[in-house]
Amino acid sequence: MDSIDAAIPATHKALLLNSTRDPYDIAVVQRPTPKAGPGSAVLRVLAVGVLTYAGKVYSGRKPYPYPTPLVPGLTSIGRVSAVGPDATVLKPGQLVFFDCFINGRDSPEARCLSGLSAGMNAASNVLLEGEWRDSTFAEYAKVPLENCHLLNEARLCGSPADGGLGYTIEDLAFLFYISVPFGGLRSVNVQAGEKVIVTPATGAYGSAAVLAALAMGAQVIAMGRDAAKLEKIKAYGPKGRIRTVLNTGDMDADIKELTRDGPADVFFDISPGKAFTSTHFRSCIHSLRLGGRVSMMGVHDGLPMPMMHMLINDITLKPRWMYSVEDMRVMIRLLEAGYLSLRGIRTVGTFPLEQFSQAFDAAAEMAGPCVQVLITP
Repeated sequence: MDSIDAAIPATHKALLLNSTRDPYDIAVVQRPTPKAGPGSAVLRVLAVGVLTYAGKVYSGRKPYPYPTPLVPGLTSIGRVSAVGPDATVLKPGQLVFFDCFINGRDSPEARCLSGLSAGMNAASNVLLEGEWRDSTFAEYAKVPLENCHLLNEARLCGSPADGGLGYTIEDLAFLFYISVPFGGLRSVNVQAGEKVIVTPATGAYGSAAVLAALAMGAQVIAMGRDAAKLEKIKAYGPKGRIRTVLNTGDMDADIKELTRDGPADVFFDISPGKAFTSTHFRSCIHSLRLGGRVSMMGVHDGLPMPMMHMLINDITLKPRWMYSVEDMRVMIRLLEAGYLSLRGIRTVGTFPLEQFSQAFDAAAEMAGPCVQVLITP
């Protein structure tokens, strides 16, 4: 028998995307509440991050490969309501971090993003077209057991007077942004004491990369084009651990500033596709030491690289899509130990399901480091 919370209602509210036709067909509807089976858990969804481009993705203006009808969603913070018979640790009532990056249990080639993207091959499509079609823009969501990471609620949300860290559920939801660059930084084996260039460092993912690198014990060189936003970044780390560099487009000047106190060990990039022509790629790579590493998480097909320089200086280039399950476990351990700090996270808007359109609009307009918009079903 499944372990089931008797308080789970027979039906629940969910945001259902029926079609991306213009105007797109999306609305909050009443649906049967999912039931936990082998390999799954049902979560009461508490807070879900909203992508800046959510409105474009779910209207079809930014085409993503997903089936319809679909309950959209993403990584979230939830409370376990029910678990399948093979659950060994998870129990109803526990607080968890749900990781939206679902991997096929019988194939490493099958990978999808819950509520967002079916992946790049037929095996990946099976995941989102079938068992895991409905995601977390809903009051309840059925998710894979292995994607639920138990959180020490007493430690994370408890009063500092009692040994807690005093975080809110909304603060914890920012793990959605941190998870992605954390995987990229781990893929190039960032070590304590190393120097890491992060660019662009002033957006949600870039500022999250700064927090992740600091948690790993690194020194951070935060690079960007907005001096005012860069100045705000300094407040997110101990004095002397974050240095900022303005991306001027003058390669020689930028390299000189990046290497002012010696070459860096790692360059982490998560810039958008429109940054394709930016000079920062070459500036940052030329600022690495012999044997330096590059973690690329931006999407830049055909990006010209300084290959001769990279060859001579034994530079490792590591593209990475998302992260591993172990990356998420390490991230949560660092959070609970107090090394990964969520101080200063700004939630600029929280919206119920019925105000999904306002949430999408607010997310599209948010700017600056460590900011987020949430849907709280």
